[in-house]
Amino acid sequence: MAANSLTEDSWKEDRSDAAFESASIIYNRNKSLEIAAQRVRLPIYEFRDHILYLLEQNQVLVIQGQTGCGKSTQIPQYLYEANWTRGDEQTFVIGVTQPRRVAAINLATRVAFEMKCKLGEEVGYSIRFDDCCTAGRTVIKYMTEGILVNEMMSDPLLKKYSVIMVDESHERTIHTDVVLGLLKKILRKRSELRVIISSATVETEIMRDFFSSVAKTAILSVEGRAYSVDIYYVSSPVADYVKASIDTVIQIHENQPSGDVLVFLTGQEEVERAVDILFNYARGIKERNDLKKMFVLPMYASLPTNEQLKVFDSFPRSVRKVVVATNIAEASITIDGIVYVVDCGFVKLKFYNPKTCTDSLVIVPISQASAEQRAGRAGRTRSGKAYRLYTEEDFEKLQTFTTPEIQRSNLSMMILQLKALGINNILKFDFPSKLPDQNLVTALELLYALGAIDDNANLTDPLGLQVAEFPLDPQFAKMLISSQEFGCSEEALTITAMLQVQNIWQQPSKGQRSIQARNAKHKFSVEEGDLLTYLNVYNGFIEAGKVRSWADRNYLNYKGMLRAVEVRNRLVSLLKRFKIKLESSKGDDVPVRKCIVSGFFANAAYLHHSGVYRTVRGGHELHIHPQSVLFTRPRPPQWVIFITVLHTTKEFMNDLTAVNSDWLHELAPHYYDYGTEREIEERKLLNKE
Repeated sequence: MAANSLTEDSWKEDRSDAAFESASIIYNRNKSLEIAAQRVRLPIYEFRDHILYLLEQNQVLVIQGQTGCGKSTQIPQYLYEANWTRGDEQTFVIGVTQPRRVAAINLATRVAFEMKCKLGEEVGYSIRFDDCCTAGRTVIKYMTEGILVNEMMSDPLLKKYSVIMVDESHERTIHTDVVLGLLKKILRKRSELRVIISSATVETEIMRDFFSSVAKTAILSVEGRAYSVDIYYVSSPVADYVKASIDTVIQIHENQPSGDVLVFLTGQEEVERAVDILFNYARGIKERNDLKKMFVLPMYASLPTNEQLKVFDSFPRSVRKVVVATNIAEASITIDGIVYVVDCGFVKLKFYNPKTCTDSLVIVPISQASAEQRAGRAGRTRSGKAYRLYTEEDFEKLQTFTTPEIQRSNLSMMILQLKALGINNILKFDFPSKLPDQNLVTALELLYALGAIDDNANLTDPLGLQVAEFPLDPQFAKMLISSQEFGCSEEALTITAMLQVQNIWQQPSKGQRSIQARNAKHKFSVEEGDLLTYLNVYNGFIEAGKVRSWADRNYLNYKGMLRAVEVRNRLVSLLKRFKIKLESSKGDDVPVRKCIVSGFFANAAYLHHSGVYRTVRGGHELHIHPQSVLFTRPRPPQWVIFITVLHTTKEFMNDLTAVNSDWLHELAPHYYDYGTEREIEERKLLNKE
């Protein structure tokens, strides 16, 4: 199977990138210098010889280096310059994995520029649907972690690589842990292979201990911060950390010497709320001669690139820059000039709930490692100060490190991926972190209910093998495969593609445009729910010729719509490969909704007599999200299928479809009991006999 075959989930990364708050930009503070001078000025340069020596002496090298020290762009070049790509009988490749596709593209682009070669020749990248490499010529290859796992299907020992660098390992994504576990198996059989684990935090001992049983391992710490940072705590817990963050910024501005401020909040909504209030404050002090002017900027993942780049702008000494950011500014980027950091103490993370079988975005306390990362944003250019809006006692109670994603995620896709690689006993596979028993049981139960695994937990043929090849969650894959049975594969393709893209709707925060955006959304809305509304949006975009003016007029994200078109086209080719007939239900919504149930029957909820929704299995309380088209429906549907859950003040379900309860029993009798309590008990007794 080729490296760019259809088994890696990078189009899903469009949605998952938002959860990780990944930066989509590269900022070069030394752009006025010659390339060679720029490279020498990076902190990593002092450790060049150390890195090469340690790699000669050890199979695994764990490097801890602050964000911005140059490890991602420079280490691959050091290896290339030291002839790690030259073998006696072949030319080797230096592989660098990244948690997300945007980082892989940007880093490859930068390194190709520094090496004065064309992108895709000596330096390339490989992500889903975009393999910018030249076989036999590319020697430095940036890729998403899933691409590397995919390559192992055809090259289990990764024989074309001399060095694999797992970059940004501190993020501990589910793919990171899978890659680390597979590399540990490979190291047992390839003593000449070298592995570099790169991290921005101090979780180095965990990585060393993980590999030390199979390979000689060393640790190198690269210092990136030269100035001290004073830490300040509140004396008692704050009631509203957003308000406390705003008040702290104002106190800094009115009482502290010059220096820019970086504020950490949990999400876009909080960032925009704080920016609005601080903007009004800044406007109110313009005429005051005793205070500097203040310029306030937001920073979050879905912000347009040109808006993101503004945080790197320099301002006159009479102006204090204040950047209000999500955890995108914790490790993904480095902003020069920051002297003061305001840390709210919370972060928004994705957690899997076995009760609802869904991932929820939940606001939780940060880890001590994250707190240190945030404080480290100050003190880059001079001594700094970090204001933590929590007590020192609470800091001591924080987790040392952020819980790895593999311990808080739906494991069904990972299980399928490993089984497709021939690893049948998941319990014996060596992960850096232990899998939660309940998540594992729930994932196996779901895969069995979907028909993807049999009684012995082996992949079924053909369904399980087909589901494993889809670059999607198993429920989406089952829905697409089943679409032929319901005669609605065209609609299933469109709905699936639309659900892989983040931010289809433009969401102006206030004013007349906010009202116009709501009215535009209402035009497409149907009482059957969000998924069929997406279908109307996509069809309207295609009929309008995929033009930006139509998208803007209807308050739709134009780039997101184009991405949905691209994803759908790729899915079409995959269905054709499986010989699934492409046909439309021609406006009949019942087959489409039944098809959705066939894949997402586990995500069913009913309207309880108390007025709230409860999951059919487990009775877990849920509410319709205000952004769902069903939120404003006069009579809420009795039964719904949900795709996502967002945990804020309550647990809100979104991407909803109204369904008939009979369909659950018809399409998933093995998953749900049906009838009165007496009838269910009678069936159980009959089954026992």
